[in-house]
Amino acid sequence: MRIIKNLTLVIPAKNEEYSLPKVLNEIKFFKCKKIIVLGKSDLKTIKSLNNFDCKIIKQENSGYGNAIIEGINKTKTKYVCIFNADGSFDPKYLSSMLKKSIQGFNFIFASRYLKHAGSDDDTFLTLIGNKIFTFIGRIFFKLKLSDILFTFILGETQKFRNLKLKSKDFRLCVEIPIKIVKKKFSYTEVPSFERGRWGGKKKVNEFKDGFLILFAMLKFFFIIK
Repeated sequence: MRIIKNLTLVIPAKNEEYSLPKVLNEIKFFKCKKIIVLGKSDLKTIKSLNNFDCKIIKQENSGYGNAIIEGINKTKTKYVCIFNADGSFDPKYLSSMLKKSIQGFNFIFASRYLKHAGSDDDTFLTLIGNKIFTFIGRIFFKLKLSDILFTFILGETQKFRNLKLKSKDFRLCVEIPIKIVKKKFSYTEVPSFERGRWGGKKKVNEFKDGFLILFAMLKFFFIIK
């Protein structure tokens, strides 16, 4: 059993009745808390969790961002990590991420674009889009990140709450790092390999969510102080 004290995995899930049980089986030897956040009507996924030791939160509001925010607000451990329900995040990186937190960094971002990292899930379109948004993040917000759209993020629970996150959807992926910089919290990156998802459908719409993310970054630059 891998003991990872003071850590909660917040796992947003939507129609993941096939992949989520496999994810929970993979992390069952990690001695940390697990919070699953999903919609009240997602009965198939809820039923698939009957044999697992995890806390289930039924969302008050819909959306990927809302699921993460509600999960973080229910976390009681010192550290919290956003962890996908589709099998794309490899739990072997949790120890190195937590080690960086213990060394003094408030937030740790896993990156697919550092040396010794990569992705089986990236398409040409998502790769180009991520590079563009990461470049905008560097120019507008001085973000020292190589992978701004990857939400495999571990941090101090109270610092997460201090960000006062509001994005209800995938715009949360840029709201988090931008507000970290604005709050002057410390952060770093570790290399990781993103696996291909184990089941279900990809939730991101490259064009629709891409435009929403772009407008969100402009809003944070011109309006949010």
